[in-house]
Amino acid sequence: MKSFQIAGLPPDELTSFLTGTHSDPFRVLGPHRVGDDLEIRVFRPDARKIDIVLNQQATGPIAAEKIHRDGFFCATVPGARRDLDYHLRLTAWDGSESLTRDPYQYGPIMGEVDQHLFGEGQHWQIYEKFGAHLRTIGDAAGVYFAVWAPNAQRVSVVGDFNGWDGRVNPMRKLVGSGVWELFLPGVREGAHYKFEIRTQTGALLLKSDPFAFFNQHGLSTSSLIYNLDRYQWSDAEWMEARRRRDWPKSPISIYEVHLGSWRRHADEGRQFSYLELAEALVRYVLEMGYTHIELLPIAEHPFEGSWGYQVTNYYAPTSRFGTPDEFRHFVDACHRAGIGVIMDWVPAHFPKDAYALAEFDGTDLYEHMDPRQGEHQDWGSSTNITSTVCAWTRWPQCYTSIIRDNPGNGSPTCTAVAKISMPSIF
Repeated sequence: MKSFQIAGLPPDELTSFLTGTHSDPFRVLGPHRVGDDLEIRVFRPDARKIDIVLNQQATGPIAAEKIHRDGFFCATVPGARRDLDYHLRLTAWDGSESLTRDPYQYGPIMGEVDQHLFGEGQHWQIYEKFGAHLRTIGDAAGVYFAVWAPNAQRVSVVGDFNGWDGRVNPMRKLVGSGVWELFLPGVREGAHYKFEIRTQTGALLLKSDPFAFFNQHGLSTSSLIYNLDRYQWSDAEWMEARRRRDWPKSPISIYEVHLGSWRRHADEGRQFSYLELAEALVRYVLEMGYTHIELLPIAEHPFEGSWGYQVTNYYAPTSRFGTPDEFRHFVDACHRAGIGVIMDWVPAHFPKDAYALAEFDGTDLYEHMDPRQGEHQDWGSSTNITSTVCAWTRWPQCYTSIIRDNPGNGSPTCTAVAKISMPSIF
């Protein structure tokens, strides 16, 4: 077989795929019927050799032919059906072998009801669908990725699991909703990732996940796969007492605090961690007789000087002080000590950092397209006009549900910056 000639695949489509401009990877990769046979196409630049391992069949592996030097492989399985059960056996350049499912053998995953509710702006648990979620589909454990980028030409998941190569794992576009999705078998917790977005003008953007549960800050800005299901809460007594208390008739004394500047380890030149705050800050608040702690915004943000009021990742507690579970431990410790937690959230604007929400898919997706309305001139930030990320009035429940099941009602209370932030009560 000559280069760039694959049965059933026009040469111009293969060229478009290899140059990263193809918008429908499932038309190119995975299993495809060609006549009476099944053709399986794989793109893996990190593989020296690929074999198709047929499950529950007596026949041995079928060696895939390398069609292009960049790592495009093709194998033909005579007389096979489109739903053939198979694995990919990858032989890396160092000789190591791994067995995995083909990401492009799966059909669409996000349901039509979820897409419909999202399109209406009525999906109040959209964080359970968007972002990166550890899942098992069939016999394959991996991560399901979903992101909204309706105006993108192509969206790919890139990370330390695919060499940050946007050609390796391009995503499927669910045309009616503008959502892109992909399930990647074998990806595990702790992996770093971003979305590579090719705009309609051909520009390449590298974006962190707007729905990430854990994100880097500072110079490193990758999102990280994180498992939210393992933390075991020990605040049942507080949760029950909060439910039964007559709050309008109960005294409240609130200590408002910015975690990054409340106290520091001067000798080490660092801030207190969530675990350290769970001891030192809780002890201080108890000694001073407060009933609640109100946290200045702790959602991930790039600029320390903003005190958290310029958010890039609305669903990720800042990693400055530790992991999401360590933040949960802090909330847990407050509750066990009888202290309520109020958390400010900031829906009004976000920074223009290139890796985050600004011009997310090459267009003014989250901000107003008119710069007179889409920018806070004094702060140099963009105004948020969409409910997609924040879910607006329901966002406190959505966000705090990630941290704690059955959070408070997100009722607004008075703050010094009430016009751009609203607290949510745990």
